[in-house]
Amino acid sequence: MTTALTGEEVARRLDEAVPEAVEEWKAGDVWVKPQGVLEVCRFLKDDPQLRFDYLVSVSAVDYIEHFEVVYHLVSIWNNHSLVLKARCRDREAPSVPSVVSLWQGADLQEREVYDLMGIAFQGHPNLKRIMLWEGFPGHPHRKDYLEPPR
Repeated sequence: MTTALTGEEVARRLDEAVPEAVEEWKAGDVWVKPQGVLEVCRFLKDDPQLRFDYLVSVSAVDYIEHFEVVYHLVSIWNNHSLVLKARCRDREAPSVPSVVSLWQGADLQEREVYDLMGIAFQGHPNLKRIMLWEGFPGHPHRKDYLEPPR
């Protein structure tokens, strides 16, 4: 079982390495500005004391007033974990940078979030629908999604 690092501990480290990237922290969660996701993740992966070498999952939540992209990270080497989050406040064109360049396992997960929630991952090498067909109207996991008439 991994040890969850405290949000405060990680936020403090991030403030030093990536100034102004952290929005807030609580318990084992850290929220960062969406545009800083790639830089923050690069630090979390490369820093020898943190060394988050495994991306467990990328998911998203629709809170109506904003989307939240959620990254579950684990350091196999150091046996600790972290939940990193980014709030996308633009419902019309939500986006965050892709982390595929850091963790290849993000490829299909980012595509799924894009397909079902409509959140674009800037810099993704092949960002296209993975479950629904091209031309499908909307993104069915959004709270404001209305099923098209049959």
